[in-house]
Amino acid sequence: MVFSSLTFLFAYLPAVLAVYFLVPSRFRNLVLLAVSLFFYGWGEPVYVLVMIFSILFNWVFGRLIGQYRDSSRDLAKKYLIICIILNLLLLGFFKYSDFLIANLNALGISFLKPLHLGLPIGISFYTFQAMSYPIDIWRHDTDPQKSPVSFGAYVTMFPQLIAGPIVRYRDVAEMLDHRRENGDKFYEGVIRFMTGLSKKVLLANSAGLVFDTINSLSAAESSVLTAWIGIICYAFQIYFDFSGYSDMAIGLGKMFGFDFLENFNYPYTARSVTDFWRRWHMSLSGWFRDYVYIPLGGNRHGLKRQILNIMIVWLLTGFWHGASWNFVLWGVFYGIVLIIEKVFLLKVLKKTPSWLCRVYTMFIVLIAWVMFAFTDFSQMLNYLGMLFGRASCFANAYTLYFLRDNLMLLIVCAAACTPIASSRFNFLKDDAFAPAQPLLVLLMLVICTAFIVDASYNPFLYFRF
Repeated sequence: MVFSSLTFLFAYLPAVLAVYFLVPSRFRNLVLLAVSLFFYGWGEPVYVLVMIFSILFNWVFGRLIGQYRDSSRDLAKKYLIICIILNLLLLGFFKYSDFLIANLNALGISFLKPLHLGLPIGISFYTFQAMSYPIDIWRHDTDPQKSPVSFGAYVTMFPQLIAGPIVRYRDVAEMLDHRRENGDKFYEGVIRFMTGLSKKVLLANSAGLVFDTINSLSAAESSVLTAWIGIICYAFQIYFDFSGYSDMAIGLGKMFGFDFLENFNYPYTARSVTDFWRRWHMSLSGWFRDYVYIPLGGNRHGLKRQILNIMIVWLLTGFWHGASWNFVLWGVFYGIVLIIEKVFLLKVLKKTPSWLCRVYTMFIVLIAWVMFAFTDFSQMLNYLGMLFGRASCFANAYTLYFLRDNLMLLIVCAAACTPIASSRFNFLKDDAFAPAQPLLVLLMLVICTAFIVDASYNPFLYFRF
């Protein structure tokens, strides 16, 4: 079940909200746990058991670590290590076992056969989320949750279960037990949800269709400029797809009394790749910073060690996104660029005009998106070749066709990637339109519903992670 489906919008969500607000406050975490497990099991009933297992062992080890972290630090550390290993084994078994077996077979080691396991949706997100809990207890950043129901509600919370943002227990611990839902926050959540739904349905899906169409062109039909239009559309698709989902998750959280941290901050306006990764998928970047980069030593042991730490983080970041070598290449590429910026390029960029910094940043980001989009290396290299002149021509009739039919979409997407859209054209936040806001929300819902009914293309790209 996805947020941009008629089933979710007109059946699941209204029913959940009705039940949630009808029951007494003390039972609302139980309701959240139950409806979230139902939400997850809608598409993958068997893998609900995997999630329940993750909840139980993380809760038990969290209690053990909390019990012994002061009186027997070594024992608490052993429990922490066991818990981390269990989380990584769970993630590794379902996500990376076939990848490992396939690569061993390619090397001639063929005593293992692929398991062909289905990937539990969102396992990378909820595993990282659950794993941060025992680590934070060990660090005294939070206290153990006594109730397995409340902890289960935290891990399974359907608004951000599938594709983030990655919510750390310490950030919502107080809200789990003492949140206060109210009408203002609920209405704010509705507006945020509709903003995200519009991003997803109106912009991401439209841009994605253009990219898929361009990607399906034959060699004779393609051109350099058409290839650039295609990857720009992919960049718009993945941004509005993922940030739209995050907006919907944050909005749903507010409806249920939670305040989730922001996950995007206009990344396509960044003046460097370093700045880009402070703005893109901020919950993941923050997770790797706090639980990998800083424990490895961060920048505290000299430049050489810092470079090594950056590469380790980006190898893991690439691998986190998928069991495929293109994601590893994507991570290594970003690691190299970030190291170059760290060593000298950031100093140069500080003296460079802002517009030129943004052009440089977007050029790097677009090249990286090619690596991200194609798991097949031959397709990836072919597309990169087209971007740099290995096409039948620079521009042709198809180029004019795509520009003519999608120019307004490109302009709207480009504007919506900047603060301009939020500050000047977001009528839902403008006090002058306050009396008409309910009607505008309803109009947006009608328009989005019409697009959903009419569309056969409605994927969420980050569901596969």
